[in-house]
This record gives sequence, structure tokens and C-alpha cells, in this order.
Amino acid sequence: MADNSTEHNKLPELKLDAKQAQGFISFFKTLPSDARAVRFFDRRDYYTVHGEDATFIAKTYYHTTTALRLLGNGSDVLSGVSVSKNMFETIARDLLLDRADHILELYEGSGSNWRLTKIGSPGNLGHFEDVLFANNDMQDSPVIIALHPNLRENEFTIGLGFIDMTKRTLGLAEFLDDSQFTNVESALVALGCKECLLPNEVGKKTETKVLHDALARCGVLLTERKKSEYKTRDLVQDLSRLMKGSMEPVRDLLSNHQLASGAVGALLAYAELLSDESNYGSYTLQKYNLGIYMRLDSAAMKALNVLEGKTDANKNFSLFGLMNRTCTAGMGKRLLNRWLKQPLLDVKEINNRLDLVQAFVEDTALRLDLRQHLKRISDIERLMHNLEKRRAGLQHVVKLYQSSIRLPYIKSALERYEGEYSSLMKGRYLDPLDYWADDDHLNKFIGLVEASVDLEQLENGEYMISSGYDPNLSSLKNERDAVEKQINTLHKQTADDLDLPVDKALKLDKGTQFGHVFRITKKEEPKVRKKLSGHYIVLETRKDGVKFTNTKLKKLGDKYQKLLDEYTSCQKELVARVVETAATFSEVFESIAGLLSELDVLLSFADLATSCPTPYIRPDITPSDEGDIILEGSRHPCVEAQDSVSFIPNDCRLVRGKSWFQIITGPNMGGKSTFIRQVGVNVLMAQVGCFVPCDKATISVRDCIFARVGAGDCQLRGVSTFMQEMLETASILKGATDKSLIIIDELGRGTSTYDGFGLAWAICEHLVDVTKAPTLFATHFHELTALAHEVNCERSIVGVANYHVGAHIDQSSRKLTMLYKVEPGACDQSFGIHVAEFTNFPESVVALAREKAAELEDFSSVADGEQQEGGLKRKREYDPNDMTKGAARARQFLKEFADLPLDRMDLNEALRKVSSLRCDLESDAADSPWLRQFF
Repeated sequence: MADNSTEHNKLPELKLDAKQAQGFISFFKTLPSDARAVRFFDRRDYYTVHGEDATFIAKTYYHTTTALRLLGNGSDVLSGVSVSKNMFETIARDLLLDRADHILELYEGSGSNWRLTKIGSPGNLGHFEDVLFANNDMQDSPVIIALHPNLRENEFTIGLGFIDMTKRTLGLAEFLDDSQFTNVESALVALGCKECLLPNEVGKKTETKVLHDALARCGVLLTERKKSEYKTRDLVQDLSRLMKGSMEPVRDLLSNHQLASGAVGALLAYAELLSDESNYGSYTLQKYNLGIYMRLDSAAMKALNVLEGKTDANKNFSLFGLMNRTCTAGMGKRLLNRWLKQPLLDVKEINNRLDLVQAFVEDTALRLDLRQHLKRISDIERLMHNLEKRRAGLQHVVKLYQSSIRLPYIKSALERYEGEYSSLMKGRYLDPLDYWADDDHLNKFIGLVEASVDLEQLENGEYMISSGYDPNLSSLKNERDAVEKQINTLHKQTADDLDLPVDKALKLDKGTQFGHVFRITKKEEPKVRKKLSGHYIVLETRKDGVKFTNTKLKKLGDKYQKLLDEYTSCQKELVARVVETAATFSEVFESIAGLLSELDVLLSFADLATSCPTPYIRPDITPSDEGDIILEGSRHPCVEAQDSVSFIPNDCRLVRGKSWFQIITGPNMGGKSTFIRQVGVNVLMAQVGCFVPCDKATISVRDCIFARVGAGDCQLRGVSTFMQEMLETASILKGATDKSLIIIDELGRGTSTYDGFGLAWAICEHLVDVTKAPTLFATHFHELTALAHEVNCERSIVGVANYHVGAHIDQSSRKLTMLYKVEPGACDQSFGIHVAEFTNFPESVVALAREKAAELEDFSSVADGEQQEGGLKRKREYDPNDMTKGAARARQFLKEFADLPLDRMDLNEALRKVSSLRCDLESDAADSPWLRQFF
């Protein structure tokens, strides 16, 4: 954000007399209370904010309450803060684009007479687009979702509608969901939702607390609406005015989705689409299918650093920042943003993208040529949006024209490509470009602009209609030029009469308060004073000289001004007509924008793959029910892109029946978290259609990535660390399938050691025996490594394997060295005390820790042979039948826990229920030595 200390020093002064102040305070008191609304009042040269909003603005943006000023006196006193126009733009961008937790209201008026003229929310930016995107690209298309849930016991049917006002698209879907609303969360992420409408009756039900939590996790603003707005009556009639094309498919879609239709009805009312005639005949309705993209929830998005965060030290901290090498103004960024939230599941389409990226990687000349041309492409989507909204001028039309005349160069570059994928390139880009750029489409637009716009004036920064475009305009221009010629002739005659050099001494000023006037300096005035007083009319004498005129100049000046006004008026009418005609080319430009932005993103992928110190490679993609996930020499793209990082590659082999479930142990700071995350990032990048940072990669398509990588405290929402950890894990247990990828880091750390280990063991067994998804499970519980021996010997077809991150301890100096290599086998010791020593803990603390650890240590691996004499270290031996029965009871405990309706319980009730389950398990453990170890 800008330096606000300077801004604070220049705060505009709020100047109101006592009567004006009292009138405003009276009006302000009538405004309804709305904690989400931040209300600005337009004072023409600046803005003001009042009451609690003023305190919020002062603290948040000026970082001091000294910016506050008081209006009125006594009981009617009202605090306020003044905001300059530049600061208003900064605050508006932060509130609507970054924070996304407020709505913005703008009032205009004076005294006690004010009216709401503009309102904006994170999903509906329409009124503030000029402010928000005047000097920066629109990086993401805001989407509003309306949910229409039908909640019956444990079955949740969700009707969903969404609207993207930038692309003028409406969508709907209906689906079943679980009590964790995993499908809703995936849809929120995939669609890039900024705001969600919910019926207010639903908001009062306790079972929807989890839904509210999901919205909060995704940074979505909740807006409650009346149930009556979720109506389907007259919906077909309303949509018939908005939709382009036939209404039959629309009717069929609505009739099969009653709940979703109600959600669409609520969206139409909230966004007030029908009140703006520019929306008529310009929207499309589509069915949204949750099953065509990889599902990602907010936890996975954060764990994999997919999108940029406010606290990122540089752009390479996020996958989006790293991959964004796009050239077009805005379009490519928005498409990349959407692709990263919607990785593909279709192997053919993934390979099509990879084929095109490979073509650009292999043909450097083609890649550089296309990038050079794409740099000159404007944000066609935004320009067309403004044209359709009638917010555009001739400048927007000219930018579209300048982008249009680059297409032949782009086509020519693509036609020169004769490589392996030339037929794909032709079908994907050349054929559509040929169609849209012919004489019936784009060339007609180019002809319109060349005939109507004075292109020669563009060099002077002027956007004007060519005088030859309209006979009336041409006639007015000729008349105006003739009068201007007469005025110039009169200027020369006057100079001769006064015996003064033209322009140098006798100047002709235009557009003054007196119209056309002559002006001489005060120094020259004495020389011509006699003639001035006899033949001319002196208008004023100032420091810059003496202004005078005569009857002839006055008549010519008046005539010139009249013709200029008529010419300007005619220009304005013709500009409006040209803009209106240009808006009819929306279908052409929407299609071209789609083609160019896709080219832009794929070129960006190729640029990334070739520009890294170690180039990326093309992954081999297999269907989800075939193949393995094998990454040789894999790296984390964001970590290796940081300055001064020398990244050590690692292999990951998730092989069905052998190492489909991997338990990874090792010291803190040893690289476990980075390793498991980089596997998720590589899979996501591959399914987006990008090359991956590996030496070799084979990836079996995943339908979802679940990531549980450390529970943040949610105590402000009444949820403990442990409860949050369990809620996230319950979401994995309920939502994951054998086609998912699961990444878990340090599960069970939020409670006591034995409870945590018991839960971790039971959850691992459930994932191995029931879910059967490829899993990377990083843990400090070394005892979990025994699972590989038990499971692989007895029953699993999944295959459990132990891996560890390497570390070396010098026996003489006891110095710890992290190797950052992932190697087969379990970790043979704990490194906690060494890491403490590594970070310069006091020697006395480290020594005491070693002493206590020696007393309490009772772990040894299953493979360890004899019990050590004279020490506490021993091998645990259990009867195989006891282990089987104990594990079955542990699984039962896990199922009972997963079935708990935690979302409908308060914290105390949930803890009581969990305690009861534990007591039952502890009672059953009396006859099971294997179970007793966990208590």
C-alpha cells in the first residue's frame, strides 16, 4: 500500500457550517446498521467517512486515530475522516479485491439530502470498475454464487447458481454433499467465488455452521437474502430477455434443476441484471459439472501455494506468480488464474495442452515471435465489456482495432510452424482464426474503424471521427476551416495595421472568456496605444498583456465557436453510433479473446519450462485407474526459484501394491514438508497442462488433492487446534477416493502423544484399507513405521512403504547435518534434541533433555532383535491375533469418531462425546496389550 503518512499530512479539510453539519448528522442517523458496509460520501473534491466506518478507515489505512475529526456538538457529535481521491481508489481496491469482507457504498448529495448512487461488493464490482482497474489489470474475474441447500438429516442436496458478469455467463448445478460440504468448497475454489448468497432462514440453522466456516476459509463474503428471492416463477421469462440464442435448452436445464433454478432467480434479483438494458440478449446459461475438474479445497490451495498471498515476499512464492509470464493485458492472467483452480481430468485434453507447450518449447523462434505480437494485444474482454455496458468511447474502439490488425502476424507465425503438432495447431487456432477474421466478421469491424476514425490524429493523442465518414460532419469541418482561415487572414491584416510582427508580438488567443482575442505585451502597448483606442476594443489589461478585439474578429469568433459546437455535437453522435456498432461484434471478439488468452498461457508455460536453470520436462499422463505416480529428480518449483537456494532433487515413487502409501519420517527442517508438497504441486502442474520440474515424470490423473499440513489455531471461532485438525481429517476421510492424492503432515500433534499416535495409526489403516488413495504421510511418530510390516504381511493390496529424510550426526562433535535426501526405510532415531542444539539452545537445557530422553525412551523398530540389558530400550512383541483384534477395534473407534456430527456440536458437547468414545476404547483395551500401549 502507498505511504499513508504523507497522505495523512495532506488530509482534505471538511468545511461545513453548523447548519450543514446538523443536516448531515440527521441524515446519517437514518441509515440502517450494516456491519459489512463501508459508506463514503462524495464531497466533490474529496470523500468523507463517518461513525464506526471512520474509526475503521483511520486505524486500517492511516494507522492512527488522530486523522479523526468531530462534527456537531453535545449528544449529536459525529466522528469523521476525510479521504482524498487517490486514497479512495487505494481503499476501494483493498476492500473489494484484497480483503473481500466488506461492501462499499457511495453517497452523493449535500446537507440532509443524500442518496446512494453506487454500491459494490467483492462479487459485483460493476459500479467501481473504472476506479479499480484504471491503472492495473483485472487479474481475476469476480464470481457471485447463490446456494440453495436442502438439508435433511445427513443428506445434503445443494442447488448452486453462479454469475460471472465480466464474461456474461450464468451457470447452475445440483449435487449431493456431505456434512463437511466438501463439494461446495471445491466449487467455491474452482469458480473463484468472491461472494455467496444464502437464504436467511438457512443461516439460522445450526447444521450450516460448517458451511459458514467453509465460506470463511475460502475468503468468500456471505450475503444473506430473503427466501422469497429464491423463486422460479417468471424465471424463464426473465432469462428470455437476458439470453442470446434459443430458449429451449434453457427451459430444459431449468426444469431438471429446481433448487439451482431458485439460486439463479436470487442472483438475478441481487445483481439487478434486468434493470440494465445493455445486458439484454448478451448472457449464456450453462450447466456446471463438478466432475470435469480436479477438486481442490482451500486447505490444498494454501498448502500448495497455488495463488498469490498478501504476505508473499516475492512473486515466486506462489505457483501463479511463478507461472505468470503472460503477455496480453489481463486476459492471460485471468485464464491462468482459472486454470490453476481447475486442473483437468481428461487425459486427452491434458495431452493436447502438453503437445502445444512442447511445440513452443522446441520452436524457440515461434515462441519469441508470438510473444512479441501478443504484447501488443489489449485486454479484449474488458474492452468489449465496457462497449456492451455503453461505458466506452472511441479510444476503446481504436484499441480493439489495434489488437485486430495484429492477428495476421499471429496467424502468419503459426502457419510457419511445420513441426509434429502442426495439425493440432491448425485445428485449435488457425482454423478458428481464419473463420473469425474473415470479411463477415473481424474484417468488417476493421473496415468500420478505418472508414470512421481519423487514424492520422492518433499520433497526436486525439480520437476523432474522420470528417469524410459523414457528409454533415464534412460540411461542418469545411465551414469551420474556412472561418479559421478568415480569422488567420484578419490576424495578419491587424499585424500590418499595427506594424507588429505576427505571432511574435501580436498573438491570437482562442478559447478565452472573450472568445477569439488579440494580445500584445504591456511593453508593446505604448507603441500602438493611439490606434487601439481609435479602432479596437480593449478587453482587459493584465500582467500577461493587453487583450483586445474588433467587430470583425468578434463576428468571426462567434461564428467559429458555433460551428465548433455543432461539429463537436456531430462528432459525439457519430462516436456513439460507432461504439454501438462495434458492440455488435461481441461474439467475434469473445471467441478471439479466448483463442489469444489460451495461446498466451501455453506460451507462458513454455517460457517457464525453458527459462529455469534446470529445464522442466513433459510428464507422461495415464488415466486414474492405471499407472503410478513416479517423479524422478523432482523439485519444488517455488522453492528452487528463490534467490540463493540450491535445491536438492528427490525421487518419489508411488507404486500400486508396493509404495502407494508412504510414511515419511525424519528430523524437523529436514525437508519432509517440502518433499510431500512438491509432489502435490507437480501433479497439479501436470494436470493443468504444464511441464514439471523433474528429470522424468509419470502421473496417474488424480480427481482431488487433499492436503492436511498443520492445523492453525481457530480458537477465535471456538475451535481448538486439535478439533480443527480432526475436522480437516474428517473431511479427508469422507471426501477422498482411490483416485485422489492425499498429503498429510504431522497428524496427531494437537493432543497427547499416545492419543495422537493412536489416532494417526487408525487413520493410516483406514486410508490403506478403505480409501486406498496414494498417500504421503509425514510424521514424527516413528512407531507408525511398524504399519508397513503389519499391513504388507497380512492383507493390503495398496502397499505401505517407509521413507525418511536423511541427516548425518558427527559422532565426535555431535554436529547435525541435514542431507535433504529422501531415502527408503524408516528413520532410525529422533533428532529433536540435535535440532535444538543446532539452533543454539543453552547447553544446560540440551543436557537435561538428553538425560530425560534416555529415561523415557521406549521405542525400537520392529526389526530390532534382542532386548537390551540394563536399559529401558526394548522390543515390543504382541500376539498377531491381539494386533488384528486391536486394529479392528481402533478402526471402529475411528469410524464412530468420523460419524460424529461435529459441525452441529458446540465444543464442550464434542469433547464429552470424544471422551466417551475414548473411555469405551480404553475399557476394551483391558484385554488387549496392543491397544493398551496407546493409553
